[in-house]
Amino acid sequence: MLVEAAWAAVRAPGPLRAFFLRVRGRRGQHVAAVATARKLAVLIWHLLTKNESYVWARPALHARKLRDLELRAGHKGMRGRKGAAHAYNERHQREAERQWVEQAEDAYKRFVAAWRPKGPKRVRTGASPGERR
Repeated sequence: MLVEAAWAAVRAPGPLRAFFLRVRGRRGQHVAAVATARKLAVLIWHLLTKNESYVWARPALHARKLRDLELRAGHKGMRGRKGAAHAYNERHQREAERQWVEQAEDAYKRFVAAWRPKGPKRVRTGASPGERR
């Protein structure tokens, strides 16, 4: 399920997509999807244990999704009144939020641009230290 969520996360702009693209360039898309799924799991764990919200969530989209869930759960409709989810109907609001998240993606790319591998990976043989010599 986490890999499916990772595939969905990389379709939208944001730091998770930038991470996916960086790993995909080195290791391939399937390995990148699993790495993104792991990052997503760690992110969810931290958000739940610290009782925080995701910083890069798009507020209007989030409100819209919550309202859709409320309606499916049987809450009454608010015909004729504009709730928090109404902002998602305004194109300029959606575009502003998308632009904001794209800036976060670019910031992540700049942050990791100078990262270089530390060197060749050591292969463990399974032999004890005395047997290797």
